[in-house]
Amino acid sequence: MASDILEHSSNPGSDSESSEVEDTSLDLAFAMDCTGSMGSYINEARENIRKIVEGITLHGEDIDVRLALVEYRDHPPEDSTFVTRTHDFTSDVIIMKSWLNECSADGGGDTPEAVADALNQVFKLSWRPDSVKICVLISDAPPHGLSGRGGDGFPNGCPNGIDPLKTARDLSEIGVMIYVVGCQPCILPYVKFFKALSFITGGQYVPLTDAEVLTHVIIGSAREEISLDQFTPDVDAVVKAELEQKGLSIDEDALVKDIYDILRWKGAKVWQLQNNNSCLVTVDPTVKEIANCGDMSDVRQRTGQSWGRGRGRGRGRGRGRGRGRGRGGSRVAGLTLSEHDNEGDQNSETNEAFAATETEINIAQVERMVQKSVAQTKAILGLNK
Repeated sequence: MASDILEHSSNPGSDSESSEVEDTSLDLAFAMDCTGSMGSYINEARENIRKIVEGITLHGEDIDVRLALVEYRDHPPEDSTFVTRTHDFTSDVIIMKSWLNECSADGGGDTPEAVADALNQVFKLSWRPDSVKICVLISDAPPHGLSGRGGDGFPNGCPNGIDPLKTARDLSEIGVMIYVVGCQPCILPYVKFFKALSFITGGQYVPLTDAEVLTHVIIGSAREEISLDQFTPDVDAVVKAELEQKGLSIDEDALVKDIYDILRWKGAKVWQLQNNNSCLVTVDPTVKEIANCGDMSDVRQRTGQSWGRGRGRGRGRGRGRGRGRGRGGSRVAGLTLSEHDNEGDQNSETNEAFAATETEINIAQVERMVQKSVAQTKAILGLNK
């Protein structure tokens, strides 16, 4: 079935060696932790927002870019300033920069932050139906209710009842990909949870230790997704045909392989975000298990231990507060949520050199396209009910 649709596709992008695209719209939203440790990341985005837009359109394509910003901190009494502040999409870079000018890194409290509320605000933005949709979540702290143990002012989860896993699935159904920029080393005890948020939506997790390369990460992420979007109509057609014929019993792994083999045979080339000329680390089975948890209570019920009390790393706050971060991690059904510097991600001591590189499409990219398409198509066909 996949071969019939893809081999006879009328989409020129799927029968061409070029990764260039035309007449694309991009909705790019930033969800930024604005607590005390995040000043360097806010400054990098503020000073380079025009460069980011220019870098996305570097090759002359007609790309209509809109920008949005969701700032988040925490709930009182942990933080008394604000929980979230939302700025809906604008095509004016000057307006976006004015929003960033008003951002400041301050406050905090306990270790977790209002990640769930931020993602809920991202879901409510005025996303265009036919745009490439990316949320860049910049964070170094987990949502409330992840471990259900000490160090969390709201151990049962977001006090507003918002579940980040469920919200990630809502975002996936409207085609929004979450690119998590994980600010290391603080995020390492929770990294696989954030990878699961990205996996659910067909996005990627990007480990980062140097705020100065954030601009390159955002440009590379956008260029990769824009180049992959040329295959979206064909992938959606294949997925829809499979779901209509087989319902929920489709074999996604086999479908990914079939689509990948055909696109490689057709010489498909795309842009790919790389670090030091290497692909980002692929998703492991633990991340997929976490992504399959029903909600945060499901994660808590399967937690075997609280955050470790190993080599804590302080996190300076605007009010002079510090946070010791455990390095032991938390376990879900015997599978750790943490990831140390030497456990799969690029080592934090390695110089970071992120860039978009033109290359042949790879199977991880196809898996992400299929993941996103299945979520959207199930929602359209009413198979999620």
